[in-house]
Formats: sequence, C-alpha cells, structure tokens
Amino acid sequence: MTGPVVSVRDVHKGFRLYHERNVSLKSILLRGKRSSFEVYEALKGVSFEVEPGQTFGLLGGNGSGKSTMLKCIAGILVPDAGSITTRGRVASLLELGSGFHPELSGRDNVYLNASILGLSRKETAARFDDIVDFSGIREFIDSPVKNYSSGMYVRLGFSVAIHILPDLFLVDEVLAVGDEQFQRRCAEKFGDLQREGTTIVLVTHSMAQVRDLCDGALWLDKGTPRAIGDAATVVSAYLDEQDRLEASHEVVAAARVTLRDGAGRDATDVPSGSEITAHVEADLVQPRERVRVKLELLDGRGVPILDGRSDVPVSDGRVTTEVRVPALPLRAGEYVVRASIEAEGQHRPVSASTHFLVGGGGSPSALLATSLDFRA
Repeated sequence: MTGPVVSVRDVHKGFRLYHERNVSLKSILLRGKRSSFEVYEALKGVSFEVEPGQTFGLLGGNGSGKSTMLKCIAGILVPDAGSITTRGRVASLLELGSGFHPELSGRDNVYLNASILGLSRKETAARFDDIVDFSGIREFIDSPVKNYSSGMYVRLGFSVAIHILPDLFLVDEVLAVGDEQFQRRCAEKFGDLQREGTTIVLVTHSMAQVRDLCDGALWLDKGTPRAIGDAATVVSAYLDEQDRLEASHEVVAAARVTLRDGAGRDATDVPSGSEITAHVEADLVQPRERVRVKLELLDGRGVPILDGRSDVPVSDGRVTTEVRVPALPLRAGEYVVRASIEAEGQHRPVSASTHFLVGGGGSPSALLATSLDFRA
C-alpha cells in the first residue's frame, strides 16, 4: 500500500449547545421561535497524515477533541468542513462491547460484534477459538453476557475487536482493560499488530503509552492543533505545558527550612536534650494574608515523632516564621525536620526538609509532652 492510510485535511467539527429546546410542534407555535443554541467548535482546522504501518497518537486534555477526531476518521461523525480519507479495512475500538446484546450468549455476541466490525460469518468461525482463548472466558462463552462481570464483558469486546486484523485500527482509551495478566496479553497482541504492519491511530491519556507505542503524535488543545511530529517530542512539549499551567495556579513557589541551636549557630550536629529552632521561609506568587505552616520532626526511618501547625501572616509576598522546640531528649542518630506550607487555592502543600544528627542518649517518648512554639 502506497500513500497515507489516513489523510485529514483542515477538518472542522462543531456541536450545537442548546440553551432552551422546543420539544414539540406545539411549543414552537406557542413560543413563536426556534430553539436558541450556540455552536461549540470541537475541532478547528485539524490536518495530519498517517503512513502505512505507523502508530499515531492523539493526545490532549479532556475536551480537546481527541475522541471527536477519532470518530470522524471512523465515519461515525461527519466533519462540517474539510476532508478525511482512509484506505483499506477499518476497525474501530471506540467503546468496548458496543453492539453486544445482553440477552444473547457470549458465543452469539462474538458473531454479532464481529459482523458489525466487518467480518463475514466464515471469517469469524475461523478466528472464534483464538478470540475466546484470548478473552480467557471459555467456560462462560455460552452464558448470556448480561450475567458477565464488567471485566469479562470488556475482555470479550476487546478480544473480538483485536482479532479483526484490519488495515487501519482506531483505538480510544481501551488498552488498560481487565487484570494484569490480560493487559500483558493485550500489549503482546498490540505489538503483533504493529509488527504485521497494521496502521494504528491511538487516543490515550497515558503519555507513557504514546511515548512507547507511537511513531508520531498530534497534540490537540480545545480542538486546535498545538504540536505534531515525533511522539517523544510532542509528549515532552505537552508535559512541559502541563507543568507550566500547574505552576501558574500555585500560590507558594518555594519553601526553605534551616536549623539553629540554642546559641543561634547552624545546627547539623546537636547533643541530646538541647534546644533547636527551625527557621521556615516561603515565597508566594499569589497574594494571601495568611498561610498554614506545619512542622514535623521525624526519625531516621521517616516515622513522625512530633508535629505542630499554625497560621502565619504573609508580609510582602513572603512567609517567615521560627518554630522552637524547647528540648530534644532524643536517642543518638539522624533526624529530619520537615516544613510544609499550605495556602488557600494551593494545588498541594510545598515542603522543605533538613537533616541533623543527635549525639548522646535520650528517649523520643519524652517528646510527647513537648509543644512546638511558632513565632512570626
């Protein structure tokens, strides 16, 4: 086969979003106007090609247009503008078990589903044993599928679809079905299809799958193409953008914690029973009046010994506080002081930690009555 298997040229697709809807002729006559709506553009000028034997990934966040694009390629949806051409037999794995009839047995549904996907009865009979063995539910194959567990249902649906042996295979978020053993078989079968030269277009939220399985990729953002090319390069660009967006919503940019002993010197090695003070600082990128500071003392295995928290005021975009532990009757060993800063709207706490050594021999249990003294 020469030339691209999939050719997408400047495709646009929109959906009507109704604010109020006429449900009958009577309502149209009484209201005297048609239902009002706005058009949501799911795809905006998308173009790409997939060459024979290539595995091509469509990636992006929820609502980016990935599944809409795949349904347009499958012929389920018709673009409003632009063109899509495909070559050879097409099999779509967009929704596992679509076409199954709950009252029919697994055996009957294999034939039914295979016919929907384009196989003749003779072709299905030749592949029936392979389909059933791959699904791993041979003992239940003559039971109605309405009695199947959800795992059995999707395993049979996946097994039927993956044995169609198409020229073009369209896959939407279904490579992680069933238990671990079945997922391994799916990955092996997927690899077989690739080695046999099957052209695959894959939609997934797993960047690892795109990087490991795909030759090329297209990143869609709210229906608009953002990047297209080598899969690893597109994935890196996408992940960098997600990190940037996540950081833009954060409140606390960075935190620091340092230790000093009772004499005000940097504390890295202190005797048991001595006093230490933790100096906690944090920089804010969004204005807040106060933040919550949590301080923890942990032993060398990471087991918490003592903790406390307090609301601390923010001054000129910076948090500065001292937390004093009156005494440290600790056994000799390595310990960790960890500070966490939480703010309203923060995606997750920002933490910083520092290690110190204790000499001598105390008892951690004595700390249970010790309180942390927070000072702004």
